[in-house]
Amino acid sequence: MRTRVLGRNGPVVSALGLGCMGMSEFYGAADEAESVAVIRRALDLGVTFLDTADMYGVGRNEELVGRAIAGRRDGVVLATKFGNVRGPNGERLGIDGRPEYVRAACEASLKRLGVDVIDLYYQHRVDPNTPIEDTVGAMADLVRAGKVRFLGLSEASPATIRRAAAVHPIAALQTEYSLWSRDPEDAILPTLRELGIGFVPYSPLGRGFLTGRFRKPEDLPGDDFRRASPRFSGENFALNLDLVGVVEEMAAAKGVKPSQLALAWVLAQGDDVVPIPGTKRIAYLEENVAAATVDLSADDLAELDRAFPRGAAAGERYAPGGMATIDG
Repeated sequence: MRTRVLGRNGPVVSALGLGCMGMSEFYGAADEAESVAVIRRALDLGVTFLDTADMYGVGRNEELVGRAIAGRRDGVVLATKFGNVRGPNGERLGIDGRPEYVRAACEASLKRLGVDVIDLYYQHRVDPNTPIEDTVGAMADLVRAGKVRFLGLSEASPATIRRAAAVHPIAALQTEYSLWSRDPEDAILPTLRELGIGFVPYSPLGRGFLTGRFRKPEDLPGDDFRRASPRFSGENFALNLDLVGVVEEMAAAKGVKPSQLALAWVLAQGDDVVPIPGTKRIAYLEENVAAATVDLSADDLAELDRAFPRGAAAGERYAPGGMATIDG
């Protein structure tokens, strides 16, 4: 597994990371023992960059990741996030970026993860009621205290990124990005490159849609949050399935899986781009890791650009409530 650097002076990470969210919530049932095995297999394959958050499973995901990396901490670049507040029963209580909350959330994450320091600490969503300068100032205090190594933001606008970076260096920005979510190319990616900030795309497989595994909405588990996603619903599903057909056809011609083609496209967008596909199955993990060896020619990239222009996907990325949390 090749490595990439996040930011001008950020951490060295595997070119492909592992998103751990679905191991605890959102994507149907998961087996914790199998999820631990997936994380350990990822480390064996050279995937050193692990992504979690305090809201995933209301803390359970951090605990799971902590168990999985026990005894192997030195080989992991560990990223977690704060800011999406949930109650003990999973209820959503809003976004909190107040300095006192930043400090408390970090202490809780360190305890659940069973570590002394977090390598990359993200603000999960921007708090519209707290100046970003105050939030990042508190995050910078954690760096000075030795509890965090590098800082990141998630779903932040270019203006917010600039204000944050003026307070403390930002190593990475995490935002959804894939063949069917190319909005970051308009203003976010240019801003990151100007400021020397790495880019960490989540959902680089379009929440699994671009793998071709889903042919109808009913293929999703009944408790899967994607059932409420506009892109997985009604007429949008059928329209987006036509896009998947292009990926499947090109992948077959190259002798690779659709998932590998889609990930290879993201990896080809720059050495400052480190996607974090999520999975809770070893077989899919191994498929994803193999994508790092898929080379796309200039003609391949041009063909994909034509098939997936910006805005090609039908439907918003999230339901209205989710879209309301995106910093604009």
